[in-house]
Amino acid sequence: MSVAEAPRARTAAAAAAPRGTAAVAALSIEGVSYSYGARRALNAVSFSVQRASFTALLGLNGAGKSTLVALITRLFGLPTGRISIFGDDIGRNPGAALRQLGVVFQPRTLDLDLSVMQNLQYHAALHGIGRGEARSRAEALLTRIGLADRAGHKVRDLSGGQMRRLEIARALLHRPRLLLLDEATVGLDVKARAELIGHVRRLVIDEGVGVLWTTHLFDEIEPSDDLVILHQGRVLARGELAQITAETGTADLHAAFRQLTGGDSAGAAP
Repeated sequence: MSVAEAPRARTAAAAAAPRGTAAVAALSIEGVSYSYGARRALNAVSFSVQRASFTALLGLNGAGKSTLVALITRLFGLPTGRISIFGDDIGRNPGAALRQLGVVFQPRTLDLDLSVMQNLQYHAALHGIGRGEARSRAEALLTRIGLADRAGHKVRDLSGGQMRRLEIARALLHRPRLLLLDEATVGLDVKARAELIGHVRRLVIDEGVGVLWTTHLFDEIEPSDDLVILHQGRVLARGELAQITAETGTADLHAAFRQLTGGDSAGAAP
């Protein structure tokens, strides 16, 4: 079941996009399928993430979210369909596509024995950013995320929430226009979750970054989000929450999700 996406106002950063590029989505996924042997993990998945917008990909554990992330980031080869980032096909022009993408994976990937600054400088070197420029960008990002006073501390001494904020800073170091976060709040307490989500939402407003946020938690969804419901490898609905509830004739996201999935809501948070 699909809900058509309605046009919606974007931030000033989106409005200021160069002429001729406004219609190009930050991320476009078209007819993507993937199987692990005989098991179909994704089945003809299609949706887009607009520039300067927050798109939530909601699905239970096992819905196919992490498989899709692996395909977008080219950890897995794409056998069927097409994925493009700001119009650059990840198969035909992977360098140009992935330069515009920042990623926070579900497993933490920081080096615990390096300092906060060293982690950022190492990542910058991988992107060919000079040492002086890398330090300048890192200092600015650490100030923004409230970790400037921890620059010389080893990562293992940070809290879980601080590590996630550092991973977001690292993902933004090469100044991508699309940010992909896969279950980024897993293992965080309620306060740290709220702070992290708030930080990412401010990036959309202040920096014009397009965000794809994957989650299985209903309370991370806001009514104005672009919402994609993924279940057992299929997109069941997409659009703003009001559209989805109207289409399903339900009162809220929980009820809409239960109806769309045939009552399968095990594992989803209230």
